[in-house]
Amino acid sequence: MLQLDDAFSQDPIADNPRLQPLEAFSGSLGAKVYQTLRQAILSLSYRPGEILRKPEICAELGVSRSPVSDAVARLAGEGLVDVVPQAGTYVARFSMAEIREGAFLREAIELQAIELVADSISDEQLVTLRRNITVQAALLADGDFPGFYQLDGEMHELIRSFTGFRKLSAVAETAWVHVERARRLVLPVDGRVAATLEEHRAILSALEARDPQAARAAMRLHLRKLVTYLEPLERSHPELFNP
Repeated sequence: MLQLDDAFSQDPIADNPRLQPLEAFSGSLGAKVYQTLRQAILSLSYRPGEILRKPEICAELGVSRSPVSDAVARLAGEGLVDVVPQAGTYVARFSMAEIREGAFLREAIELQAIELVADSISDEQLVTLRRNITVQAALLADGDFPGFYQLDGEMHELIRSFTGFRKLSAVAETAWVHVERARRLVLPVDGRVAATLEEHRAILSALEARDPQAARAAMRLHLRKLVTYLEPLERSHPELFNP
């Protein structure tokens, strides 16, 4: 069984500063503060249910209270934080209802996308995907789970971009935001990252064969595996989830 402390202690991110420096992001000061806070929440550097102390965040980032308050308001709009009057601001706990809904929407988008792409994928696009998966394998061999996680996301983004629909990734990522955070808990599960790599290879093989139905089936299997790992976690660690 996955233990809560394992889910955080095995993630190398937890050993680094919780908030990335603002210089790592682009845009206005407010946008940078929002991005670094959002990344820290999605990466589980801030745990579900943990209080966000604005003075500490201001001190760490070297900014005034205003951009931090604006960032928190944006995050609350996404459902990533809960603002409780007279009590404080907390990192939102997981909700299996939102996770299932997000997984449903993401699956609908990605299955249609990969079926379309399988019919028209170019040799150059296949080379790009192969390189991505080759690097995934190297990161897995090195035990670099955060790096693998990043390449996983980039692979899905590549496939969506191959459809030619410019807004598709933004819609998919919005639908997936609650799953994106919860799936970090799955990375420490023994064998899950290796199994994910094999699922990615199956998707690539179907695309290489330019077989839309095989590509759709491989993607469906891949996306549905995640929820099957998260459902037991809700039972074993109810403190992470909303009732």
